[in-house]
Amino acid sequence: MAGEQEMLTTEIVNRGVEAGSPTFSVRVRRRLPDFLQSVNLKYVRLGYHYLINHAVYLATFPVLVLVFSAEVGSLGREEIWRKVWEEASYDLATVVAFFAVLVFTVSVYFLSRPKPIYLLDFACYRPPDELKVSKEEFIELARKSGKFDEESLTFQRRILKSSGIGDETYIPKAVMAAENCATMKEGRAEASQVIFGALDELFEKTRIRYKDVGILVVNCSLFNPTPSLSAMVVNHYKMRGNILSYNLGGMGCSAGVIALDLARDMLQANPNSYAIVVSTEMMTFNWYTGKNKSMLIPNCFFRMGGAAVLLSNRRRDFGWAKYRLEHIVRTHKGSDERSFRCVHQEEDEQRFKGLSISRDVLEVGGRALEANITTLGPLVLPFSEQLLFFGALVWRQLFGGGAAKTRPYIPDYKLAFDHFCVHPAGKVVLDELQRNLELSGQNMEASRMTLHRFGNTSSSSIWYELAYLEAKGRIRSGDRVWQLAFGSGFKCNSAVWKAMRRVRRPTRNPWLDSIDQYPVPL
Repeated sequence: MAGEQEMLTTEIVNRGVEAGSPTFSVRVRRRLPDFLQSVNLKYVRLGYHYLINHAVYLATFPVLVLVFSAEVGSLGREEIWRKVWEEASYDLATVVAFFAVLVFTVSVYFLSRPKPIYLLDFACYRPPDELKVSKEEFIELARKSGKFDEESLTFQRRILKSSGIGDETYIPKAVMAAENCATMKEGRAEASQVIFGALDELFEKTRIRYKDVGILVVNCSLFNPTPSLSAMVVNHYKMRGNILSYNLGGMGCSAGVIALDLARDMLQANPNSYAIVVSTEMMTFNWYTGKNKSMLIPNCFFRMGGAAVLLSNRRRDFGWAKYRLEHIVRTHKGSDERSFRCVHQEEDEQRFKGLSISRDVLEVGGRALEANITTLGPLVLPFSEQLLFFGALVWRQLFGGGAAKTRPYIPDYKLAFDHFCVHPAGKVVLDELQRNLELSGQNMEASRMTLHRFGNTSSSSIWYELAYLEAKGRIRSGDRVWQLAFGSGFKCNSAVWKAMRRVRRPTRNPWLDSIDQYPVPL
């Protein structure tokens, strides 16, 4: 019971004046668990397992250098010269064998190294201004559509007020029409508008030919027609017949990183290739018009948007690439029943289809985040931070009695990353993440401003955040960017990028007309 109470926060809400006297109510909310208080040792072991697997060659090389240096350091210059040229006796077979072993070892090392994956450029779709709505316009359009009763409208207005969403987000016209919008026709129309809009801009920026693309990955969680969205892209741009195309569905807001992971694996297996990743979500096909409050929440947060990303494994692209992919860490908590059902597509009592958000979503999300960032830590944190964190963790494991009540050492992730792109699921989630990770307001700026300007565009949100950082001119050569996304399943996924050069303010960017107005006070 005590543990359950710690997961709750209370808030006194002024409800105005009723019957001549002020009225107040107490609102009880769940919050993210303080996952830094409950780090699980198995995730730390997993992180160090990844680190050791990728660093085995680098671990043995210093040892060989140390042994060789110790041997050579005990000899003077004349002794070394005499041993090499006077005392040593060589034959052709020995020399050939030595160089053969050397060439073989070096070849194995370089061939076994993963190929570097470069991000050449990306594009975020910005809908036309005619689709822009304020929070008040959203409620009025919902009322005029005749699909919602007054109680549902009041609930949505209350959610929007505290959501962190601004007055310039975008929604498709069809969702506010009087007729049913959850049709294949309207879904395909929105998909064509968003996906082709993002891809047209990407091809214009990069100047690559459609037939040069060898790998295509499209992810959209809630709209999965036949033929697939990836087939729709291939058909529209007349891409080549042997393209490796994939369509990911039902994987939630973290699917953008999953699509990156799949594209990375395909690039490792197919040299000298381009890969395109398209991340989006369709509002129209899953617009909920019932009365279930847990299913009305997505209406308030999700907005229209999509992103297209061009990746390459060609070494000659090193010179003009923006970023290099360093790490992807994926966490899946689907084996737990609460985690599996906390974000669930279903039908309500009136047979209206929608996405249900459980009250447990903050707690479940916190556990997934705990697992993910603890696995990621050993891969990215400076050695000093790893040593302090691991030492504190071992101390708590060995002397758990009194030590468990003390606050553990919190790794400073600001030492590992220069920029943070955290999925903007909502204001409450961003507040809790900032508190738990002890991030500054500037660290969270891109996430909060993206939520304010574009809303939650699902798996593409992390790209709008990176576009914000580029529009602000903050990306410098060598900077590390952390993209953190989470969604149904329940999944939490991280991607780490390193800037290859200073990224100048782009000429095509969804923020360009409004970037000077941001950040805005919230």
